Amino acid sequence: SSSMFDSGTTNRPGFRTKTSSRSAMISHLHRRGSMSDPVAIVINGVPRSGKTSLAVEIVAAGSGDDDWVIAGVDSVMAQTPDHLQPGIGLRPGGERPDLEPLVLRSYQLLFRNIADYLTAGVSVVADVGIHDDYSQPLDIVGEMQSRLGGRNVLFVGLHCSLDILRERREQSGYLTWDPEEQVPDPVLRWQHAVHLGKKYDLELDTSAMSASDCAAVVLAHRRSAGHELG
Repeated sequence: SSSMFDSGTTNRPGFRTKTSSRSAMISHLHRRGSMSDPVAIVINGVPRSGKTSLAVEIVAAGSGDDDWVIAGVDSVMAQTPDHLQPGIGLRPGGERPDLEPLVLRSYQLLFRNIADYLTAGVSVVADVGIHDDYSQPLDIVGEMQSRLGGRNVLFVGLHCSLDILRERREQSGYLTWDPEEQVPDPVLRWQHAVHLGKKYDLELDTSAMSASDCAAVVLAHRRSAGHELG
């Protein structure tokens, strides 16, 4: 059975997605002859921690053995109308109670879709930013356990240092800060909330390892043992 939630390898300071459009990666389905039971690899971390880059590398390295699809926060947000943004990507702090029912429904649908892919024999990499710092608890982790319980799931926590996050945020136009300044509260809230109380199967730190090296660790862990989400 799997342990459930926190992270542990790293990435080179500036690794970025290898495709020009994050949304274009959502539909990457690699057709191969499946040689093992399908798995859902759920990668949890803060924005700019390298989740999408890791997902792309996992699919590239693992597509010889399985059919793969990438899903997650980006794909859900791409389908969310402007007036409901950021939807599933709502940051910690309880700032938008009006959006919280949508956040819950969006995660429920995401986990249902993951389950459907697994039933169809397709492996999934899902990049998410699960936290419970809303105006009231939503228990997203409980929803994941309910909808993916008994499935082959590997829950990966992705960490990244604040120094590297600042560099990546600056490169991509996210909220950032100067090195001598205090870290903005929204960034600190993400850092605190996203891994709080979670028990992971595997933890990685993208400040220290490349995306491809992280992917190799994840796939080696996947091959070494089954991970049934309980």
